[in-house]
Amino acid sequence: MANNRQRILWLRLHLYLGLSLGALFVLMGLTGSLLVFYTKLDSALNPQIQVTGPVSSPSPQAILEQLHKAYPERTAGWRIEMPLHGDSPVLARYLKPIETRDRHFAPLMVTLDPQTLQASSSRFWGDTAMTWLYDLHYTLLLDVNGKNIIAIASIFILVSLASGIYLWWPQNGNFRLALTYRRQAHFYRRVYDWHKLCGVYGLVLLAMLTITGIMLEQPDWFEGWLGAKPSMLHMGSAPTPKSGAQPAPPPGISMDTMAHIAMQQFPGSELRWIYTPDSADGDYQFRLYQPGEPGKRFPKTIVFITHDGKVAVKRDYFADNSGSKVMHWLHPLHNGEAFGLAGRWLVFASGFMPLVLFVTGWMRWRHKRRAARMQQRRDYPRNKKG
Repeated sequence: MANNRQRILWLRLHLYLGLSLGALFVLMGLTGSLLVFYTKLDSALNPQIQVTGPVSSPSPQAILEQLHKAYPERTAGWRIEMPLHGDSPVLARYLKPIETRDRHFAPLMVTLDPQTLQASSSRFWGDTAMTWLYDLHYTLLLDVNGKNIIAIASIFILVSLASGIYLWWPQNGNFRLALTYRRQAHFYRRVYDWHKLCGVYGLVLLAMLTITGIMLEQPDWFEGWLGAKPSMLHMGSAPTPKSGAQPAPPPGISMDTMAHIAMQQFPGSELRWIYTPDSADGDYQFRLYQPGEPGKRFPKTIVFITHDGKVAVKRDYFADNSGSKVMHWLHPLHNGEAFGLAGRWLVFASGFMPLVLFVTGWMRWRHKRRAARMQQRRDYPRNKKG
């Protein structure tokens, strides 16, 4: 009796969470699948930024000079992403343009042809299909408030996944039967099998994506607990320049020399990003990829260099503590990058699992309601006679 009562409670919890959060789970899954290949899809939708490469990596100094020439009024810092592949453009982001200053994250994005350094596009984040999709996935288009909503809802989605495993777990220990798809069974039974097997076989991936998603939405909830290094710049973060801050003066040495100095600190590394300072108080940041880091596009090895070319701070991914490394792995796990192209395709496919779970779960609920109504009709004459 107690076990039956407990099972009924878990069944109701699973049902209510599925019906209330299922649509959000589907939305996160489908948008996440598309974002796995974010840069490729953005390039396909915007042919003007495509590069007929491959070409060699351009000069950081020439890139910065071209940006200052094209946008002399943009006096704060730029984030310059060096081409990830031989056929990729240079992507520069101006973090806090006046046009979108009321939004948490809406930089000006400029793409440059790596061969000619001519601007091939100038767009604001959120005004393009793929950045709008990213905001939908990351914030539900609600800016900072959306991050809180998604993080809290995702915790309940984890509870829903756990309740589903509890309900599936065979009480008689017959896992072979519990993992079997009955092809010859009634359609209602096959719908149930689709639902349970998608949940069971997809559990590890779905749980991993949900947990990493929560931690990416709200990293501050976990950094202290994990002992991760403070002051980490998170995905999508964009600090506002201090009021009254003086623009950064021209560097005392060329950016090419700075980049060479930075890479000398970590032999064999690859230059991925350059952050120019927002003001005279800031330093130049050179973000480098070292072989063995989980994410190549957003590596965590950083060299800070002053205006006169002195190394101020070095941050080595491999020297970070375990808590920081857990945080570093979140994004490469979430988009599959940590396991190469195969990992990306696996994450892409897993994004459709919430849709299968929601549709089959909804169908199962409808079938059970229909069966209950039919049983009531059969019992009604009996009750009336009694």
